[in-house]
Amino acid sequence: MITDKIPDTWQDLQIEVGNILEKCGFEIEIEKTLDTVRGQAEIDVYAEETIKGRKYSIICECKHWKSNIPQNVIHGFRTVVADLGCNIGYIITTSDYQSGAKKASKLTNIQLLTWSDFQATFFESWYFEYFSPKIANDLDDLLTYTEIFLPEWFEKMNDKDKEAYLKLKEKYDAFGWVVMIFTPYTRIKSKEEIPTLPLTRKKYDDVTPLKIFETRTYKEFLENCIEYGNKAISEFSIFRDKYNPIK
Repeated sequence: MITDKIPDTWQDLQIEVGNILEKCGFEIEIEKTLDTVRGQAEIDVYAEETIKGRKYSIICECKHWKSNIPQNVIHGFRTVVADLGCNIGYIITTSDYQSGAKKASKLTNIQLLTWSDFQATFFESWYFEYFSPKIANDLDDLLTYTEIFLPEWFEKMNDKDKEAYLKLKEKYDAFGWVVMIFTPYTRIKSKEEIPTLPLTRKKYDDVTPLKIFETRTYKEFLENCIEYGNKAISEFSIFRDKYNPIK
C-alpha cells in the first residue's frame, strides 16, 4: 500500500487522489468544470496523459462517506463519463458500495474503488514513476559514499579523518544497500520484483533505525529513508567539503 493514512475530509481525498495520479505521470486538475451536451459537469479529479501521441483521460468522483455508496450515484457518474468520452471513470470512497451499485457498474467503463483499492490499482505506476526515481535521486550522494570504492580524495585525508570516514561507512553501508534495492539501477540489472515491506532487519544490519524496517507503507518508508539518508549525507559531506570542496 502507498499509505495507510485515510484522508480526513472529501477535500483531502481529492487532493490525495490527485497527488497519486500526478506522481504516476498524469496531468491533473482538481475540481475541474467541463462542458457536456447536458450542461456543465463538476469533476472532482480530472487526469490526462499522452501515450505515443494518444490522449488517455480519466475522471474521479471522490466520496468521503461513512455509509455505502448507492446505485443512483453510479448511474449519474456513468452518464457524465459517457458524455465526456473519457477512457475510464473511477469512484473512490472511504466506505464501500451497496450491492446495487456494484451491479450498476458491470459491463461499463466505471470502476468502483475503496481508498485502498485505488492505491493498489495505481501502485506499480506510482512506484516506478515516482518512488524509485525519487529515492535514487535524493540519496544519490549516499549511494556514492557507501559503494565499495573509496573516493579519490580519501588519500588526501589525514589518519584521524580516514578513521572517522571509515567508521561512517561502517555505520551507513548497509543502509546504502537497503536504498539500492529500490532504485531503477537494481531493477534494470536484476529484473527483480518490487521489494516487499516491511523489510527483514536481520537481513541487513542492526544499526539502521528500526522504524525503517518496521514501516509497511511505501510513502512513509520513502520519507523515513530520505530523512535518515540526508543525515548520513551531511555527515559524509563534512569530509568531502574539507578535502574536495565544490568550486
